Amino acid sequence: MTTPPPGRRRRLRIALALLLVTLCGVAVTAAGCADRLIMPPVPPVREGDGSPRVLIQRGDGRVLESFRARSPGAKDAEPRAFVLRFTGDANTAAKWTADRWRDRPVEAWVVNYPGYGGSSGPRTLRALADAALVAHDEMRRIAGNRPIIVEGFSLGTVPALHVAANRPVAGVIVQNPPPLRQIVLRHHGWWNLWLLAGPVAWSLPREVDSIANAKRCHAKAAFLIAEKDQDVPPNLQREIHDAYAGEKRLILQRGAGHVAPLDERTMAEVQEAMSWMLAEPK
Repeated sequence: MTTPPPGRRRRLRIALALLLVTLCGVAVTAAGCADRLIMPPVPPVREGDGSPRVLIQRGDGRVLESFRARSPGAKDAEPRAFVLRFTGDANTAAKWTADRWRDRPVEAWVVNYPGYGGSSGPRTLRALADAALVAHDEMRRIAGNRPIIVEGFSLGTVPALHVAANRPVAGVIVQNPPPLRQIVLRHHGWWNLWLLAGPVAWSLPREVDSIANAKRCHAKAAFLIAEKDQDVPPNLQREIHDAYAGEKRLILQRGAGHVAPLDERTMAEVQEAMSWMLAEPK
């Protein structure tokens, strides 16, 4: 093979260096794009449901804002289980979350993502994953050996599955869970010929890979999937369900889109799943 002349070698080195700088720039830009693309806008402040607000102190000086409520079954009794949920508007969701558990005595904590409400920190996916473990560990400190159930809707399922993959929990309830990398590549890649979608997808932190996390989860789980979901296609949701390593139930919300109230039949299946998760092992 003929060795390139010195001038050509120099030009090749410069071209390779420029390519490396460009790729590094794309990677850095893609990481920021992933957060901007996936993290929802901060919602306007709305009147809360009256649930007590409790700040969870973090070791780095930041705080997580939680709102806490007890189910009807725990109004006059100590909770026998705890429920942890993540969202961007926690002040309106604690009482609703607790009330779904009806006569089962549970205490629900709904925690705002970092950068939302009174939760401090950057509005990033990595911060979301880190905060989820902090919130769980504080709940475990209070709960002792009582069971913890993690819940989530849409993006809120990502921290829920991250917790379930890294901490012992008694159950998982996720509704319309998005596999973020697959959505970016398959749902958004076509319009930019994957030139943006590819770097964005591969810049996602491994902590928010719900398919990988599902493979490491062993708690009982209920997957609620909306049949007509156009935001998170049901076939992509099922990839998380199929990867889930623990015992699981699939609850299909027939005819429903991404955001739709549960009908009577679906709620009955959810209630049955809740009892199944809290049942004493035989």
